[in-house]
Amino acid sequence: MSRDYDSQLLESVAVRRRRMRDALLFGAQRARRTADERFGKMFAGIAIAAVLCAGCVGWSFLQATLAKQKAEEEKQQQQQGQLYDPTPSASATGAGEKGDKGAEKQ
Repeated sequence: MSRDYDSQLLESVAVRRRRMRDALLFGAQRARRTADERFGKMFAGIAIAAVLCAGCVGWSFLQATLAKQKAEEEKQQQQQGQLYDPTPSASATGAGEKGDKGAEKQ
């Protein structure tokens, strides 16, 4: 019999503490505020998810744009390198002609 009383007393104290905590957190209109807070939290979660998705899309777009620019720069550098590099056959014939003329004079 005393155990029932003890458990009832402990349960009563727990309920009182919960009610006091709810009154402190939510005030007199705790039923209305909990629904409002749930909608607020849901809206905040959706907003955070939308911002994260937009950030991922933006990062992907930035990476694709930078990769495209890098590929175009490399292509231009290769084209410019082919235009300005002297051909090995022209430099060899120029050196050979000078060597031949020097040999003829002697």
